Amino acid sequence: MALVLLDSNVLVYAHDQNNPLRQARALQTLRGMELSSAGCLSVQNLAEFFSIVTRRLKPPLSPNDAAAQVDLLARAFRVYDLTVAIVREAARGVREHQLAYYDAQLWATARLNQIPVVFSEDFNSGVMLEGVGFVNPFTTEFVLEDWV
Repeated sequence: MALVLLDSNVLVYAHDQNNPLRQARALQTLRGMELSSAGCLSVQNLAEFFSIVTRRLKPPLSPNDAAAQVDLLARAFRVYDLTVAIVREAARGVREHQLAYYDAQLWATARLNQIPVVFSEDFNSGVMLEGVGFVNPFTTEFVLEDWV
């Protein structure tokens, strides 16, 4: 079983009452990743999650509720720190692979920590970039049992 870096969109959809299908898939994915100990996060994911669920989610979470969720996520999953090396590698990802910066930072976190898979809807599912593969857990082809 390989480690999987979970993107912020998986965390946010778990709280999105306006999209019940994605919410159910996100909750299922988070549970499976937690129970199998395969899932991990980056500090970036936790920061983006807090920002999005308190400002853009409708209805938004209160800052207290969002902070409590960040605490739960940090206890449930291994969390990788943001480092200067990750920022430098992300900049290379922007230059050489034309990634948007925060997507490149997620890729760099996975690459430098030898995490072979990222679950995200923000990349083309099935793409492999310098040893990091991307899987969209919200597609009809996604089978959680293949990853836990």
